[in-house]
Amino acid sequence: MHDGVQAQVPVLYVADADAARRFYEAFGYSEQRSGGEGESRWSYLQCGELTMLLAAVQPRLVTVELPLLIYLYVGDLAATLQRLTDAGHPVERAGYPEHAPGGECRTADPDGNVVVFGQRRVVPEQARVEQPGGEARFSLIREAAEAVSRRGGAPAHCQIGGPRGEACPEPAEVKLADSWGDTVWGCLAHADEALLNARGAFLATEDGMGLGPFLQLHQAHPDRAAQG
Repeated sequence: MHDGVQAQVPVLYVADADAARRFYEAFGYSEQRSGGEGESRWSYLQCGELTMLLAAVQPRLVTVELPLLIYLYVGDLAATLQRLTDAGHPVERAGYPEHAPGGECRTADPDGNVVVFGQRRVVPEQARVEQPGGEARFSLIREAAEAVSRRGGAPAHCQIGGPRGEACPEPAEVKLADSWGDTVWGCLAHADEALLNARGAFLATEDGMGLGPFLQLHQAHPDRAAQG
C-alpha cells in the first residue's frame, strides 16, 4: 500500500470566488462543489485529475506578491490563449523554451496572481508565432554579454540551470538582478527565459554607472559647500 501523498489540492486565496472561477475555467477547470456563508466562500474546481480550491474571505487576506503563482501545462496553447483574450485577460507570449516547445504564455488572474502556461507538444518552426520585439530584446542581452566578456569576472557556467534543476553547461554571459536584490549569472538562452518569466528581473551592470554613483552626484556635500 502506498503511504505517501496520493493527491494534492492547491489553495488560492482570492477576493471574488466567482471571478476567479470564470478565469480558471478558460484552462478547462469546472466547479464541482461550492459553499460557505457570510464573508467566507469557497469553490472546488477540477480539470481531469487536477483539482484547485478557491477560497474567498473578507476582509481579504494580505498575500505575498510572487513573480509566479502557478504554472499550467495545457493541451492547446492557442485555444487557451484565445479563450483568455476573448474574456478580456491580457496575455503575453513568452517564446518557446525547452520545457514548453509548443509555446509559453504569461497572464494574471483577477487577483493579479501571475499564471504562466505552456504546451509540451512541439510546434513546427513554420507555425510558431514570434513575439514582437523579441529580436531587439535579445540583441540587448547580447550587447550586455559582450560588455561582460570584455571586462571579465563572470563565473565559468550558467547558474540558472534547466527546468528540472539540471545544471547548464553553457558559459555565464549575462548578470541578472531584481528589485529584491537577488542576482544570478546566466547563459543567453536562460537569461532571456528569466527576463520573460521572472517578474521584476532586469539586466545588471558590473560598471560604475549604477544608482550609487548617480546619487553621489546629486546629493549635497558639506565639504564642497564650505569651499564655495
